Amino acid sequence: MRRRDEIRTAPPLGGALTVDETADYLRVCRSTVYALFKSGDLVPAKIRGRTLVRRVDADAFLDRCVGA
Repeated sequence: MRRRDEIRTAPPLGGALTVDETADYLRVCRSTVYALFKSGDLVPAKIRGRTLVRRVDADAFLDRCVGA
């Protein structure tokens, strides 16, 4: 669990984000990211047991939210 006083850093510039990085990028908690997976609003990619989100998918989700 992340401490409230911990400084958030920018996610790496790569094309995929971990669940924690996605939560930081969207400024939500991890459970919200998993809820977005369940609702189909965000699509996870499973690679060798790791759950990742393509940065373009996270950006597209944000674009949809702004347009709503």
